Formats: sequence, C-alpha cells, structure tokens
Amino acid sequence: MTDLVVRALTDRDAHLFNSLADPGLVGRAITGVEYRTLAEGGGYRPDWTYVALRDGKVVARAAWWGAPEDTEPRNINWLDFADGELEAGVTLLREAPFDVDYELVLPPDWRERPEAKAAAEARIAAAEKAGKRLLVERLRYAWTPECGLPERPGRLVFVDERDDDVLLDVLRRIHSATLDAHALRAKETGGPDQAAREELEYIHWCPEAWPQLAYTPEGALVGLHLPCRIPVGFAAGFIGVVPEQRGHGYAFDLLAESTHFLSERGVEHIVAATDLGNAPMAAHFAKAGYPVAQRRIDLV
Repeated sequence: MTDLVVRALTDRDAHLFNSLADPGLVGRAITGVEYRTLAEGGGYRPDWTYVALRDGKVVARAAWWGAPEDTEPRNINWLDFADGELEAGVTLLREAPFDVDYELVLPPDWRERPEAKAAAEARIAAAEKAGKRLLVERLRYAWTPECGLPERPGRLVFVDERDDDVLLDVLRRIHSATLDAHALRAKETGGPDQAAREELEYIHWCPEAWPQLAYTPEGALVGLHLPCRIPVGFAAGFIGVVPEQRGHGYAFDLLAESTHFLSERGVEHIVAATDLGNAPMAAHFAKAGYPVAQRRIDLV
C-alpha cells in the first residue's frame, strides 16, 4: 500500500469529506445530519475535520464537533473509513491533535442488524486501537406532541434556581450516589465535587437553561430537573433525585415537568438520554411516552 497522508481540511477543500461513500448504517448519517461547515450553515469546522488520503483518495475521515462559541472540540461524533481501511482510521485518530470523547450514534436495534453491528464494531475497534476505552452505551429519546404529554403527578413544588452555589450543593448530593457512568468517571478523579462541577458547566454551556429544584409540599428537597435549549434543539437535559428521596418514583415527576415546561413554550421536539444500565430511569422515560430514537456508545 502507498503511504497514508493525514491532514486537516480547509474551507477550500472541505468537500473532500463527502467523497467517501457512506452506507448510512451507523454514525451521524442515521440522524439525517449532513457534513457542512459553519460557513455553509452546518455545524462543522474544516480545521476540526481530518481525512486520511491514499493516492489522493479519502480512505478515512473524522469530524470533531463543538458549539459555535466553543474554542475547542467537545467530542468527535463522525468517524468513517473505507472497507479494509480500519488501520487508516486508527492512524487518523492517533495523529489528529484532539483528545476528546467519541460518540458513536447507532440505531436502536443495531445488534439485531448484522451490517449495522459490523459497522459499529469496526468503529469501536478503531477507537480502542487508537487508545480510547468504552465507557457506556446510552439510550437516546425523542419526544414529540404525537407521543402525548405525560400526566403531572402533582406531588411536588418546582422552583427556579439560578444560584451556582445552591445548584452545586444539590448536584453534589445527587451524585454522592449515582448510576450515571459519566458522573462515576468524574468521581474517580475528583469525587462528587467534580461530578457536580461538570454538570454545572453543562448548564452554563447550554444556550438557554431553566434549572428548577423540586420540593415536597412540606419543603423537603427532592431533586433537580433541567429543561434547556442545546445547539441542536431542546432537551430534558438532566433529571436527578437526592439519595434520601429515591424509591418514590420522583424522577418521573421531574421528567414530566421538564416535558410540560418545554411544551408550554411551543417546543415540539425534546431529546433526552440515559445509560442503558439505568433501568429505573429507562422505565420512567417509557412511562412518560418517550420512544427510543437511537442508541449511543461513548468511548473516552
């Protein structure tokens, strides 16, 4: 084989990214998102996009993503390579100057579809050979008005909260005991404080966020929910119950409130997610009428 050339794209040759055929089995292709640069009205930047070329032909490609205001990529969410070119994908990941998580989007039934399963496993293998490790598989939900509004149980009182110190304290309490893989990862390095600060950073990163604390009628803190606007739409961005209030199904109350909050403001598409292993939260999403739209595997 001839030598491989790995380089970033530029505004002038960003079209090269789309020269690699994509069967649309896994990854960003299944979301309907096209690769377009910010200058073209899309969400990608040529200098955050790398290709691997052999004899001038693109055999592997990867796109890192961040919000328009971000100065560094937040993740890599697009990785493809031609048949027989897995090692080119590995080389590309190793030589690109970014060290962030890889988010692989998958259809809900990817394990039951042989071609999709093979495509997913090839990308996971490339990422792992490049030094990443599998952290978690997540369920991604999408609510629309056709799903119906979940009934508000009416058990809790919701209060807007904007004070960072208060939010940090609540998030610290929530993450003192958690099933969330990303929070557990943060706790490995900095304990509940680190997990709480990462959640607060996410709140501030959202273009708009309306954090609300939930209380019992008697005034006992139950938890926090986060209806928010993100760069690609609107989300029920966080649902958390403090440990001493768990076991009462309050996470459903918080999810229902987030859904109503956004719906009442005219939002007709709400995304959300939870770890595959978080069966209680998955059950709440099902009860609230949120269908699984996709799955996602995070490698870190």
